[in-house]
Order: sequence, then structure tokens, then C-alpha cells
Amino acid sequence: MSKNPLNDLGSSLGDYLREQRQAAKLSLRQLSELAGVSNPYLSQIERGLKRPSAEILQQLAKGLEVSAESLYVKAGILDAEVTHEASHTDVRRAVADDPHLTARQKKTLLDIYESYVEDDPRP
Repeated sequence: MSKNPLNDLGSSLGDYLREQRQAAKLSLRQLSELAGVSNPYLSQIERGLKRPSAEILQQLAKGLEVSAESLYVKAGILDAEVTHEASHTDVRRAVADDPHLTARQKKTLLDIYESYVEDDPRP
């Protein structure tokens, strides 16, 4: 464990990126091509030697087909609790604002959504 907390964040992000890349069955080179990031730079990010910008994280998220927000949280750019709360608000708002749904359908969808959120073990 390093004494510098910034290094710990970088390595945590790097570990997460490596796990996501391996889960997607992508080589370092393949992800670098998909994301438009150089292979050496991506390697340095995964090893915790470089801290990527939000723009680079967004490119990597597209290449990995994961949410950019998840990478922002891992990189310490976004607060996980704020992101989690915002996603709940966005779902509720989207259902409420959808003109194609009746009031009964909206209520049913929100009830179902709430039942899933209540059972969600994540913070």
C-alpha cells in the first residue's frame, strides 16, 4: 500500500479498467484501438502510473461499453453517493415525463422500480 492516496486511487482505477477489459475479452491493444488511446498510455493507466482526464475516461468507457460515470467514480472525479441518487431521480423523472404512458402505467413502473431499488444491496 502506498503512502500517497492519489497512487491508491490510480491503482484502483487501473485494476478496475483491467478487470473490465478482461471481462470484455479485449487485449490492451484492442481496447486502445476501440477507445482511441495509445497502447502505452493505456498500459500506464492500468498500472496506476498515469491519471487519465475525464475525456480519456469517457473514451475508455465507450470502448469497454460501461458507463463513463462508473469510471469517473473510480477515478475520484464523481462522488458515488451523488451519482447513485441522481440515477434514481433520472429514472423517476423519465417515467413521469413519458407522454406515451398512462397514469396507471407510470404508477406500475415506478412501483416495480422501487421494489428493485429496495432490494439493491449496493449503497
